[in-house]
Amino acid sequence: MAPQSCRPGSTRVCRYSPWRAVMFDNLIRHILQNPDRIVGPFLQPGMNAIDIGCGTGYFTTAIARCTAPGGIVTAVDLQQEMLDVVREKTRREGLEDRVRFHRCREDTLGLGGEPAGFALAFWMAHEVPDQDRFFREVAAALTPGGKFLVAEPILHVSSDAFEETLARARKAGFTVAGRPGIFWSRAAVLEKEGNG
Repeated sequence: MAPQSCRPGSTRVCRYSPWRAVMFDNLIRHILQNPDRIVGPFLQPGMNAIDIGCGTGYFTTAIARCTAPGGIVTAVDLQQEMLDVVREKTRREGLEDRVRFHRCREDTLGLGGEPAGFALAFWMAHEVPDQDRFFREVAAALTPGGKFLVAEPILHVSSDAFEETLARARKAGFTVAGRPGIFWSRAAVLEKEGNG
């Protein structure tokens, strides 16, 4: 059983700090959790995608490269400091025109715009206070058949807690389409059902 702070529905956001930025985006992580290998199989040129809890943009830039030309990535985070880091990173890499920056609130993603074919929530779903609403909002933002990759830190989120998270996703209209192996993670590929 995970500590209460790591159970679905608890609020515990990793706050921005320069140290965290380095910890989450470095050469060792690129070797162990290569972003292109993790998200690449789900993306194609022209596809719209959403990086939920984008943090410092570790996956945002990979998604932007894989969906070019024509695709738009919505980088979503609760903290403006994180979005500022992503904006600067995408500017330096010449990707800023492919990324839309969206600051969500703690109680809602507040997504709008064109539906996306892919969404990612990497190591953040356990921080969401209302997972039922979270999964409903992601489902509403995806096209029918759209994929949603959810990964949680294996040392932070227990197997039982992750299965609870997947049960909430199923209630929102997702099926589990796969369980990819991602280093230090419990992960599932969810697929949006039907037309809802």
